[in-house]
Amino acid sequence: MAEEKEVMLLNFWVSPFGHRVKIALAEKGVKYEDKEENLMEKSPLLLKSNPIHKKIPVLIHDGKPICESLIIVEYIDEIWRGKSQLLPSEPYARAQARFWADFIDKKVFECGTRLWKCKGEAQEQAKKEMIEILKLLETELGDKKYFGGESFGLVDLVMIPFSAWFYAYETCCPGLSFEKECPKLIVWTKECKTRESVAKSLPEPSMIYEFVCEMKKRFGIE
Repeated sequence: MAEEKEVMLLNFWVSPFGHRVKIALAEKGVKYEDKEENLMEKSPLLLKSNPIHKKIPVLIHDGKPICESLIIVEYIDEIWRGKSQLLPSEPYARAQARFWADFIDKKVFECGTRLWKCKGEAQEQAKKEMIEILKLLETELGDKKYFGGESFGLVDLVMIPFSAWFYAYETCCPGLSFEKECPKLIVWTKECKTRESVAKSLPEPSMIYEFVCEMKKRFGIE
C-alpha cells in the first residue's frame, strides 16, 4: 500500500514550488516528514536525491526520489488515488490543466522575481507583464469557482502559492494592486484559502515580504 511507505519532502519554507507539493499531500491526507533544506549549504540527501538540478522540492517515497514539482504533484495524484483527484479524468480537460500549469510555471515566478529585484523601467516592464499574465489566467478562470470548475485541482494548487507573494510584489512595486487589476483572481485566492490544505501549507505574506527584504539586502538592491 502506498500509504504504508515512508514519505519525505525536501523543501524550503518560502518556495511556491514546495508549497504546491505540500498542498497536494494535504489534499490526499498523506502523512510525511517535511525536511527543511538550507539552500546555501545543501544537504547530502538533497544532492544525492536530485543530482541533476540540485534543487528542491524533492519527494522521497519508499526511498525513491521524485523531482520537479509538477511531476511530483502528478505522481502524488497517481499513487494516492482514493481522495481528491487533482487532474481531470477526461483527456482533453487533463491536457488543458497541464497547459495552464506549464504556463504558470514558465511565467509567474520569473516575472515576480523581476518585480522585487528590478527598479525603474525594468520593474515597470515586469509590472506590465505580470498584469498581462494574471489577466490571462483570470480570463481562463472566468466565473468558475476553481480553474477546473467546482473541484479544486492541478491549476489551482500550482497557482495559489504565488498569492502568498502578492503582498511582497505589491510592496516592492509602487502602484501595483492585484485587487484593482484582477478582482476575480483575488476572489479565487480567497476561496482557495478557505481550504485547510491551502491555509496550512502557505506562509504568512508578511513573512515572505521579510524574506524578500533580506534577499534585496543580500543582492545590494536597497
